[in-house]
Amino acid sequence: MSDQLLLGTRKGTLILDRKASGWTPRPIAHAGMSISYAAADPRDGTLWAAMDHAHWGPKLSRSRDGGATWDNQSQLAYPKGARFIEQHLPLPDQEPNPDAPPAYKDAALLKVWMLGFAGADQPGVIHAGTLPGGLFTSRDGGDTWELNRPLWNHDSRGGDLFAGPATSKNQWGGTPAAIAYGEFVPGIHSVVVDPRDSNHLYVAVSCAGVVETRDGGRTWAGANRGMLNDYLPNPEAEWGHDPHFVALCAAHPDRLWQQNHTGVFTSADGARSWKRVSHAEQAVHFGFPIAADERDPLTAWVVPATGDNERMSVKGGLFVARTSDGGATWQALREGLPQEHSYDIVYRHALDARAGRVAFASTTGNVYISEDRGDSWRCVGHNFPPVHSVRFV
Repeated sequence: MSDQLLLGTRKGTLILDRKASGWTPRPIAHAGMSISYAAADPRDGTLWAAMDHAHWGPKLSRSRDGGATWDNQSQLAYPKGARFIEQHLPLPDQEPNPDAPPAYKDAALLKVWMLGFAGADQPGVIHAGTLPGGLFTSRDGGDTWELNRPLWNHDSRGGDLFAGPATSKNQWGGTPAAIAYGEFVPGIHSVVVDPRDSNHLYVAVSCAGVVETRDGGRTWAGANRGMLNDYLPNPEAEWGHDPHFVALCAAHPDRLWQQNHTGVFTSADGARSWKRVSHAEQAVHFGFPIAADERDPLTAWVVPATGDNERMSVKGGLFVARTSDGGATWQALREGLPQEHSYDIVYRHALDARAGRVAFASTTGNVYISEDRGDSWRCVGHNFPPVHSVRFV
């Protein structure tokens, strides 16, 4: 059971240690710098923080001594010739023109949104999901990084734009999360590695869906059957979905869970098909994060929120919802959480579960931990900076 919690916040990296007196924060690292994601490599314990520096751009920082010191890495960079098809956030009174010729834009790294670590069968392999929708891979423990071109050049996003004009229709939409960077581009926020075989991984894209490779990234295919996007003309379309986060059960990797913009989905067959298991009448529908139990394939947790416009706790009361029967039913867990005047929103990476402990944190700087699988909660910090990610070490 982990006795450390790693937080990526708007003003730095925080480590909380579980002591006899309770969960205690260390002095903040990367003070004043926005950390979009922070996590520990489960293979060797190396800590990673994705720095979102407003002036110097996104960089990675690495600690090999448990957070005592940090070593900033060189910036990931898109290779020359990497382009994407430019998009703009649609306005209510504007209809897109499907006949308009595509406009191209050179790719530049806006944000490292997620880090995914390969298993013991691939030591040193780390994946980074980014805005504007590229997957980078390091094979030397993070010293150097390379863009995965087969995914970048996939037919679902226009084909090989290194070689010339688009040869297919771009079906990857932009994410509103990129608007803060002055762009409307896709983003890869989930990198899920199969613990049985590190050549098998999934990435989740806002807004496109889930994409899968079984050969280490040489080829990719959509894995969106059964997903529904209620905002599309065809809700069952192959592309155009908005998964907010995807996780799997480590002991039963064919069971995946997904908090989507249009509900909670699960797959029992390795993402060959998905089933929506939302209970909107219980307010279990919209949200951003989801955590899967590492042993029990039927158990998962979400932190529901109101719809897309309000983005706050449901009716002023904060709760975590847990299913233990594969999404057939959901239990609202409220003990120890504020039930009025709560305006917390929990981002997609800010919920984690490990060995019966569950932790989450919000954009209002509140951090909650449960020692009993979510039955009861304790606030371990009220005044932290807005939290972007929560991960047990």
